[in-house]
Amino acid sequence: MNTTTSPTRLNWLKSAPIVPSGVTWGIPWEEGTLQRDELLSLTTPSGKQIPTQSWPTAFWADGSVKWTAHSACFNQDVSAEHFSLGKGVPATPDVPLQIEANDEEIQVNTGRLLFKLGRQGNSIIRSIHRGNSTICTDGRLICIREEQNELSGNRVLREEHFQSKILRTVIEQSGPVRGVVRIEGVHQNLSGTRQWLPFKLRLYFYTGVDSFNVVHSFIYDGNPHKDFIKGLGMAFSVPMSGPLYNRHVRIAGDNGFFSESPKHLMTIRTTGKYQDLYRKQFYGEPIAFDSVEDEKFLGLLADSPVWDSFKIVQNSTDNYTIWKRTKETCSWLKAGEGRRAGGLLLAGSEGGGLAVGVKNFWEKHPSSLEAEQVSKDESILKVWFWSPDTRVMDLRHYDTETHVTSSYEGFEEMRSTPYGIANTSELRIWCLEETPDQELLRKLVEETRSPALLRCEPEYYHQAKAFGVWSLPDRSTPAKTFLEGQLDEAVQFYKEEVEQRRWYGFWDYGDFMHSYDPVRHTWRYDIGGCAWQNTELVPNMWLWYMFLRSGREDVFRLAEAMTRHTSEVDVYHIGEYAGLGSRHNVVHWGCGCKEARISMAGLHRFYYYLTADERIGDIMDEVKDSDYTTQNLDPMRAYFPKDEYPTHARMGPDWSSFTSNWLTRWERYEDTAYRDKLKAGIECLKQLPFRLTPLATYGYDPKTGELFYMGKDSGGHLAVCMGGPQVWIESTQMLKDPVWEEMLAEVGAFYNLPREEKIKRTEGVIPGRGYGHHISSAGLTAYASVHNGDRELAQLAWRLVFSSDGYGTQKYSQQMQTAPDLEHILANPLHELPWLSTNMVSQWSLNVIMCLELIGEELPHSLEEARALALL
Repeated sequence: MNTTTSPTRLNWLKSAPIVPSGVTWGIPWEEGTLQRDELLSLTTPSGKQIPTQSWPTAFWADGSVKWTAHSACFNQDVSAEHFSLGKGVPATPDVPLQIEANDEEIQVNTGRLLFKLGRQGNSIIRSIHRGNSTICTDGRLICIREEQNELSGNRVLREEHFQSKILRTVIEQSGPVRGVVRIEGVHQNLSGTRQWLPFKLRLYFYTGVDSFNVVHSFIYDGNPHKDFIKGLGMAFSVPMSGPLYNRHVRIAGDNGFFSESPKHLMTIRTTGKYQDLYRKQFYGEPIAFDSVEDEKFLGLLADSPVWDSFKIVQNSTDNYTIWKRTKETCSWLKAGEGRRAGGLLLAGSEGGGLAVGVKNFWEKHPSSLEAEQVSKDESILKVWFWSPDTRVMDLRHYDTETHVTSSYEGFEEMRSTPYGIANTSELRIWCLEETPDQELLRKLVEETRSPALLRCEPEYYHQAKAFGVWSLPDRSTPAKTFLEGQLDEAVQFYKEEVEQRRWYGFWDYGDFMHSYDPVRHTWRYDIGGCAWQNTELVPNMWLWYMFLRSGREDVFRLAEAMTRHTSEVDVYHIGEYAGLGSRHNVVHWGCGCKEARISMAGLHRFYYYLTADERIGDIMDEVKDSDYTTQNLDPMRAYFPKDEYPTHARMGPDWSSFTSNWLTRWERYEDTAYRDKLKAGIECLKQLPFRLTPLATYGYDPKTGELFYMGKDSGGHLAVCMGGPQVWIESTQMLKDPVWEEMLAEVGAFYNLPREEKIKRTEGVIPGRGYGHHISSAGLTAYASVHNGDRELAQLAWRLVFSSDGYGTQKYSQQMQTAPDLEHILANPLHELPWLSTNMVSQWSLNVIMCLELIGEELPHSLEEARALALL
């Protein structure tokens, strides 16, 4: 076993941090390369050591480390285009981050800032200090609930205000570079009579950095017909000092900044030196007046209005409005409009200030930022993830009945409920000593919108066998060049489609749509199971493999947004469906099919291991026992009545999803109970007629992991198109079971046989029905080719790739059409691929990526020869 390794080169995903920042990232390791007691050191190209904090996040079956996570701080003194991470004693920071706790509060000292966090009550951030100065107090969650009466035309009955109530605090990490504190609780009304909307809030701190990060997650647990969220967010109190004209508000717009003061110097007499002072004020410079010399002008200022409150409201993808007002009893004055705000608000005075940045501010509209009481001794900054200045959050279903036959919905049962779904938002908060200039503000916006991240070279991910079998880009022949071009153009199409179709919004951002309507020139947004994708045919995996093989930042952001959405919105975190997710539908939680395939850990673990994101870690923990939930909601209840089995499981996507959850639990925690559960299922399959090959439905016992044979049956495409091959093939690296590998090869060799041949070979035990969606089996067929040394199977796999009409025949860019202007509503020309479906793009791309790795040498050299395979 190899136990030595060269230092791993790390590059920036996009660029180095442009302001001092803490960065956390993940690295995979080949089996046997890194032992758990070995230390790792980060260095610059010149050999300078960077203080680093490291920890393992996954292990190989032999006990060696599979993935590690690392944190370091970067500033102008520690900047380089790339770094190296290798074995060695890490450097420690000059001032290590320290965390102390008692029954009342948790104190975090970063060396520059002191945070006091509440362990009970309403205030999460009790105070933030720099030396003897207090920068912020009373950071808490806020919510406005609107109650409506459906019987009176949804008339608003009342509004009710809520704030956070802390139930539990956990110090997850305590330095020396990075500290993480998790705070759990609920939103409680001001009278203390109701609690709802459970939350998890993580606060991230880095040594020597003047900012901290917040990851805010909440779960909806209300009645969607009565409990409408009017506003949801977080509030901070910021001490204000000095004259009003030396207090400042900054709001990021499309490009520049709204820059004003509660008492700006513009009057009808602002001329001469006062015009110069006004310009200085605009740029945030402190202003001073002489009480005698400037008496007259000070009198004018005393007469001018005091602007006490400011806010920006991102109403939609393409519109925001900035407002301000003098008093709570007066009207709001519109101060400006724009398209897409940068998501940053600053309120400050002579004693410093607080700047709050919201990641994906306009993408997850409706959102808003407010600075209230700027003229008082204490200003209130409010970050609204859902703005109370727009429509209320309506989580009801789009109809009162299902539409299975006409609209491809999953069940006649009406199980559309948002109870248990979640959403996560991210903040970056800076504690500033003075009002920053516009260049620094621009950097704060950029760092909020696209946080710096370190990544490995694609070749390294590939060498380490991160996430199983996939290929590096290869354009060495015309045929391979065509395939690589199609893979790139597919990602580019969806990247542009997100923008063209405005797939944005608080509950939608990150998802794609399922099927297209060429007559209306739109996706089938109103047709049941043809609307939102909800992980159908695993586009998450497609995007993540495209990132791994390219290292591209734009692909990472697409995959990141999809991971955030599908892991939160499409999944149930509490309630009767906890651990399951909702099948594709007009409303993300609308379909009656609640299944493990939507929530499986295999969809989200890419993001977890690449970033060490603790929230995704939580979600993967939530699904480890999702098979138990099927005892109350059998996925095959429409086909098999309650019988002697606790529940039923299709080989895919049910059992394949369970295996994904168990593998993840096993590698993260070395929890052998889940390894054994996986092995129990495999041992059952080994004893059955034709083992895994039928891809059938089985009786299933979640307590033991046993599968029970139910007679002649064959499943097929759902086992190969929902991530099963990717999960199972990767599992061979951990299980090292030659028989299991043989069973996978048997499926790959059998899947595409004619039905008559299937029946003949199995003497009718396998009826041969259901083995459809053949492109989804290409990767498994390629695996069988390699395992069996069968070149004919390799030719078959490539034939499947090139016989997929539109996907393997001609470049997407050459098939693009422009819709007639009068047949759509978009302002710009609409470009479309009328025949395309997200299902096919995902599966074609995934299987091409696998085939290029496994049987790339069997692909004909020329494109003409490769396409000719489809005619065989």
